[in-house]
This record gives sequence, C-alpha cells and structure tokens, in this order.
Amino acid sequence: MKKLIVFQLLIVLGFGMFAEELKSPNEALSMTMEVKEGVPYYQLSFKNKPVIQPSRLGFELKEAPDLMSGFEVTAVEHSSFDESWEPVWGEWKSIRNHYNEMVVTLTQTETQRKILIRFRLFDDGLGFRYEFPEQEHLTYFVIKEERTQFAMAGDHKAFWIPGDYDTQEYDYTESKLSEIRGLMKQAITPNASQTPFAEAGVQTALMMKSNDGLYINLHEAALVDYSCMHLVLDDKNMVFESHLTPDAIGDKGYLQAPCTSPWRTVIVSDNAADILMSNITLNLNEPCAYNDVSWIQPVKYIGVWWEMITGKGSWSYTDLPSVKLGQTDYSTTTPNGTHSANNDKVKRYIDFAAEHGFDAVLVEGWNEGWEDWFDKSKDYVFDFVTPYPDFDVEMLRDYAKSKGVRIMMHHETSGSVRNYERHMDKAYQFMADNNYNSVKSGYVGDIIPRGEYHYGQWMVNHYQYALEKAAEYEVMINAHEAVRPTGLCRTYPNLIGNESARGTEYEAFGGNNVNHTTILPFTRLIGGPMDYTPGIFETDVSQYNPDNGSRVRTTIARQLALYVTMYSPLQMAADLPETYAKHLDAFQFIKDVAIDWDDTRVLEAEPGDYITFARKEKGSNRWFVGRTNDEQGRTSKIRFDFLQPGKKYLATIYADAKDAHWETNPKAYKIEKYVVSSKSKLSQYCAPGGGYAISIEEITDKAAAKGIKRL
Repeated sequence: MKKLIVFQLLIVLGFGMFAEELKSPNEALSMTMEVKEGVPYYQLSFKNKPVIQPSRLGFELKEAPDLMSGFEVTAVEHSSFDESWEPVWGEWKSIRNHYNEMVVTLTQTETQRKILIRFRLFDDGLGFRYEFPEQEHLTYFVIKEERTQFAMAGDHKAFWIPGDYDTQEYDYTESKLSEIRGLMKQAITPNASQTPFAEAGVQTALMMKSNDGLYINLHEAALVDYSCMHLVLDDKNMVFESHLTPDAIGDKGYLQAPCTSPWRTVIVSDNAADILMSNITLNLNEPCAYNDVSWIQPVKYIGVWWEMITGKGSWSYTDLPSVKLGQTDYSTTTPNGTHSANNDKVKRYIDFAAEHGFDAVLVEGWNEGWEDWFDKSKDYVFDFVTPYPDFDVEMLRDYAKSKGVRIMMHHETSGSVRNYERHMDKAYQFMADNNYNSVKSGYVGDIIPRGEYHYGQWMVNHYQYALEKAAEYEVMINAHEAVRPTGLCRTYPNLIGNESARGTEYEAFGGNNVNHTTILPFTRLIGGPMDYTPGIFETDVSQYNPDNGSRVRTTIARQLALYVTMYSPLQMAADLPETYAKHLDAFQFIKDVAIDWDDTRVLEAEPGDYITFARKEKGSNRWFVGRTNDEQGRTSKIRFDFLQPGKKYLATIYADAKDAHWETNPKAYKIEKYVVSSKSKLSQYCAPGGGYAISIEEITDKAAAKGIKRL
C-alpha cells in the first residue's frame, strides 16, 4: 500500500475572476473550477474533448438566502493520493485508489457562510461533493433544491429510465437526449408508483454515448443522510440539473454543519469497457467500518420464490384476513392449498441445495401477515417472528443445519417502516437464535409514515439504520425496493445485495426488454451488486401457471452467462429444482461458477448490444466467461490472453445452438469442450436474446485432455 500526499495552499483575496485547473494522474482528464461574478462553475474534458461544459454549482435553501452566488474563493488546496485496498468481497482482490484532489473554499461575502467543494480526478472520471464545515453563520439549514448542473457537450445517445421517487423498476429506453421529453409518456408502465416528477426527469446511473465516441456515466456515491438525486434535462441547452427526492412536505433535506453531500460522479472514456471497469464509486466511499468481517461471506442460494412470482403458489397460508398477529386461531380457518412455504417443500429445497452445493435456501411467505397485504387501514402487517402453522422454524432450522445449509430469512415490511423498526431487534435476535445469517428485506408499497418516499432522506436514513443494526447481530442484508446503491458496500460489506432495478421477476409480469442485461451493468451496477436472480430455464411461464402467458426473454445459455456478467456476491438459482433436474448438464455451470473474484476483465462491450466478461475465481486458477447479447444475432470474438502463458486449460463452453432464439427456441443449447491457452481465440455465435458461458480450469493431468480438440 502506498500513499503520496502533496499539499499546496493558495489564498485568494478579493471578489474577482478565479480559475484553477486539475488534471488526472495520467493527464487524460482535465477539469477547471472557476468563479465568475460570484457564481461557481466547473467543467471537464477528456483527451481535449469536452465532457461537461461550464456548469453551475450551489444550493437553494428554504427560508434562507441561497448558496448559489456572491462567492469569493478564500482557499485552494491541492493533493495527490495513491493506495491499494482489499475489499471483503468483490470483482478484484485489490483495488487501486489513485486521484489528484483540489479543495476550493468558497465564502459568501454578505453572509460569511462557507462551502468547500472537494474535487477528486481519477484516470477514469471525476467525483466532487459539497462540504459544510462547522461555522458561526451556518448551522441548521433546509435544502429547497440542490442546483448542481451537468452541461452536456452534445445531443448524446442515452440509456435512461424516468424519474420516480419510489421505483427504478422500468425497462430502459435508448434515445437521443432531445427525444427524452417526447418518449417519457411511453416509458411509463403500470407498475409505476407515480407520474414522473418532470417531463424530462431521469434517474441515475445515467449512461450516454456521444457522437464522437465518448462514453459518459453520471451517478452519485456515498449516499448517506441525504436525499437521492435525480436529473432534470433542459433539452434546449442539453443541461442536466440535480433534483433531490422530497419528503412528505416537499423539503429536500435537513442538514446540520459540519456535514457533506454525497459525491457527484462523472465516469468517462472512449472505451465502453472502461466504464464497467471503473471503481470510482467504491473509491469515493469510506473504508470498511467493521474490524471483524469473518461473518460476511458470499452466498449462492436457491429459494421458494419463483413459483409465487409466476402464480403457481402463494405467499399466504389462507385467503382470510388474520385477526391479530400471533393470536390467529388457524384451526378455524381453511388453508388455501397453494401456500408454498410449507415444511415438506422447504425440506425438498434444502435437500436440493445440499446435493448441489448451495449455501442457502430463501423462503418467502413463511410468516403471518400476508393475508392482510392490501389492507391499507393498518399501519402494520408483519411482526417478523410468527410463522404460519405449516412452517416449523425449529425443525427446519435443525434439518438445514444437518445438511450444511442455512435458511435465508425474508422480511417484507409492506412499506410500514416504523413497524419494522419497532420489531427489528427482536427480528434479528430471532434470526441469530435460529441460525439465519442473511435476510432479504422488502419495501413493497407506499411508505408509512404517509407521504414519505422510498428515495427521500428519511428512508435513506432508515436503510442505513437497518444495515448497521444488522451488523450488531452479524446479519447480511439483501435489500429490495430500497434506494439504489452508491458504493456503500465498501464501508458496510454486510450490504451483500440490492435489487433497486427491474429484475428477473418482471419476466413473469410480461417480460423485460431483450437488451435489458446489456444495459444494467452500465447503469444499475455502477453503484454496487444486484440481486438479479438469474438461472431461469423454463422460459414459458404458463408451464407453471396456465393463467400466466408471460415468456422469459432469454435463452438458457444467456441465463448461465448472467452469473458472470451481472456481478453479485449473492447469486440465486431462481428456477424450480424439478426444472433444473431436466437440464443437469447446463445446471452444472451454475454449480461451478464462482461468486467472489480475484480479477475481472471486460473482453467486449457496447451498451444496449452486448457485454463479455472474464473473471478469475478468488484463490484459484479457474476462470469464467459470460456473454449477454441483445435481440440481434451476433458473433462474439474474444481472445484468451487473460490466461497464464505456457499453461493449458480445459474450457467448457455452454452456448446457443445454431437455431436458438429467445422467442422460438430458447432451450436450444450445446456444450463443447476445448483445450485452450493464452494464445487461443474464440468466434462464437450468440442467438437473439442469447449468449454463452465458459468455465476454464487448468489442466494438471495430461490424460484428462486426451482426445479433446484444441482451440
């Protein structure tokens, strides 16, 4: 680990023009901070191409003078930083954190209020944030709106979802920036929790490509005690401006100095792969907050889940409303006959997990309260400790333990957040007592207290509270319907997964766009891993529920690839065990694929079209390759130069058959074996909605490669 810090202090007196330049360590990126007539601006270029044109900085405050003008620069500090750190889990064994920094102190002459703006320029992008030091003239304040701008240099192609305070569960739209306003209405889907807040408002991470070949990504990092940022586009001038999620009365944030904003990030390159390889979001977060991380482990799991999503089974034990949690007399009710979380079924899942080497079994619908799901007259639904009569907690705990498997807890809050907080200690203690070390939490529905939003400061603080409280009980969190991740998993690595996007479940609700998984790594995954729940082999949902005509828009080969392309230390084999039993040869890849990595390479990438990753398993010489393809048939061409020279490897390729197609022939796949080396090349056909997956293992016994073709 190396650190180099060099300080330069510049005091600027007077109210005049100010401009100061900062370059990235490799000097490919250059930014300028300037103050013109009292207004702060910044701009950014990459290899002399404009990325961000002059863009305003500042805040509008409630019932107080704004922090947007009247500034003079009273200090500037320059420094450099270079270190390497090791994540608890991740895509790399070691991550380099190398940047040049500039901190500009702005003093508002009339009010004597101070803001520091801290810029960190990496070789692959920029991060900056506002800092409010302890001071006499600014202590408590309410944000009316943050006015950070991102002025684009052209009418870029963008991959976007509409602004929404409660959900990110949209398909992405690909369009020019100038087309967003007109297309916005078409992007609204029935699942939307509200009409987007503005006609041209979008969510981050926002991925763009310029006409001159620059790939640009806008997002935020280290979202703590602050509202989630959206972007509103002035499409006449191509200028994005920040738009914070409001609270129930319209305020955007309550702050007390000393404090900081989250980082605003701009990742840029002329190579799409560099966007996927960037670690800016993680590097802008604080180091791990825990001394002991031995209890935090990646998890590969199966679950009693997909059959409820498809409508084959149900979460509730009975269709009649419960009387009171923990006091319902189920002997007087009739089970509905579709309850999935029953003892016999869970035991079968445990057996399947043990047989095939999975770590855990997620069980949803195990606890009382699901009958009251839609009763909005109640501000509670669950107590998180009371099981249905057909779910024997102690018996299943002991049975799973005897098989070397854990059960994964499920806490659906139904949006009743205060209720969850009241029960949280008891719920986590219940987990500790019954050998659960991970929980999938859910926040489906409108937030209670009424009027709060999923992405407002109030809820951001709740998610943080739940995460830190879980650590007290050594519990790992997989949060669904929570705010999108912003790299906090570096600081709190028990945040082992998030949903925060349109996942596989929507394949049972009408389907995702075929190119969806070629976009998500450029958008949602910029902030952290996603619990995407891949591994669906039965793509005709009517086979599980005749009343559900949905079709999963994928081939089996691409479902395998997602375990490599959709990074997560928490990976689910989402389909039913009886379906996997029909395709055990393809299922072998899911059993083999790693979930924690020493190295990651991007072999091919173009947002919206295709992505090919190669990853090296942590602590071994095994590599895995995954390719996800859009709706067009394409040929992937890769090299195996990531392998160690001079060694031979056995590559098992799980690929689309020639006649495969996500819609007409999704189960057509082939499995071939080749001997490969660092000099090998592959030209592999990928079907529409298809892809391929490869497992690569070093050959230590020459006899094992006898008769196998060389590639």
